[in-house]
Amino acid sequence: MRITQRVKKILDRYESDNPGTKANLARILMEGKLGGSGKLVILPVDQGFEHGPARSFAPNPPAYDPHYHFQLAIDAGLSAYAAPLGMIEAGADSFAGAIPTILKVNSSNSLATSKDQAVTGSVADALRLGCAAIGFTIYPGSEYAFEQMEELRELAEEAKSVGLAVVVWSYPRGPGLDKAAETALDICAYAAHMAALMGAHIIKVKPPTEVVSLEAAKKVYEKQGIDRSTLARRVEHVVQSAFAGRRLVVFSGGESTGTEALYETVRGLRDGGASGSIIGRNTFQRPKEEALAMLAKIIEIYQGRASWTERRGAGSIWAPRPCSSRPRSRTGWPPRWTPATSQRCSCGLRTLTTRRFGVQSTRCGRWLRREPLPFCSMTGRISPSSPAATVPMSARATCRHGQRACCSAPSGPLA
Repeated sequence: MRITQRVKKILDRYESDNPGTKANLARILMEGKLGGSGKLVILPVDQGFEHGPARSFAPNPPAYDPHYHFQLAIDAGLSAYAAPLGMIEAGADSFAGAIPTILKVNSSNSLATSKDQAVTGSVADALRLGCAAIGFTIYPGSEYAFEQMEELRELAEEAKSVGLAVVVWSYPRGPGLDKAAETALDICAYAAHMAALMGAHIIKVKPPTEVVSLEAAKKVYEKQGIDRSTLARRVEHVVQSAFAGRRLVVFSGGESTGTEALYETVRGLRDGGASGSIIGRNTFQRPKEEALAMLAKIIEIYQGRASWTERRGAGSIWAPRPCSSRPRSRTGWPPRWTPATSQRCSCGLRTLTTRRFGVQSTRCGRWLRREPLPFCSMTGRISPSSPAATVPMSARATCRHGQRACCSAPSGPLA
């Protein structure tokens, strides 16, 4: 298995782990369409335990079959598949080695009244089934939180000793937290930090809201001027709370919602530096073709290539350069070869932007994007007042001399 420099840098952050654990982390990070980029999209299917079969699978009856979820994760090119013991056992032989699996070793159910989870799997089960990691849920704020932390410590110690990674679902809930507090910024950051302190390699939390729940925390947030105006800023703060980004932090997709709302949330996660998404009900409760299209879109967002409109946005490495910054030779025509900038692509690799014969090219080890630079056929220059600087070239904008721009609409990335 070839490992990218980006993944090697991530593995270097786990300084105490043995080669076996790092190899399993690498399996997850190198799998699927996002493999090697440092980003993850994971399919979790533990909702049957949590909410019951009808609430989980009736909207899409093929999802009652455990094999359906294995195949969905594989077809979508996801990073891993997480599920309880029985679900993974049901497809362990048919899909052995096809995708990294995460054994969820504790679970709750909606018939229970306490905010607790029962241990339903073991490290031995994970090894027997060829899993790359174990998954464990803790409820910070619950009256059973301390017992859960002790169980996690024992299971994490055993898992690491045999080379398995540890994924922690850290969901604040309990008698002292109302519904708004469970996703409050300070509480989510606190939950992510607790999971990191417990030794998690990958941390799953919910997307935070702008609410600050704890009175003691409100004073600090106001005094330090912590920005919580946008989802991206809030996510950045949560990632910072996980050892300044030294731990992988992925965010849940939540209950089934509209596609555009979900895409907008994923964009905020990406812009805030999240390591990825772990999305269950929002995908497997839809028809398979629709779910595959949704997951493909989410992956494209994390790759930074979702749409031309997004790529033109401020701060995007694909955004066109202003006309006034376009290099010119003494005669006014574009120089043959002009290095412009060196940045990093969303896939983690360094990019080089060059301009040659009126075409701007941005490339990394994976991507190549060519953007025509419109210019006047009389002078070879672009006037700052030219509408070609701000409108798509498909409109065939003209410059101040009345000449047609000498190129067509920019094309999409060539993989």
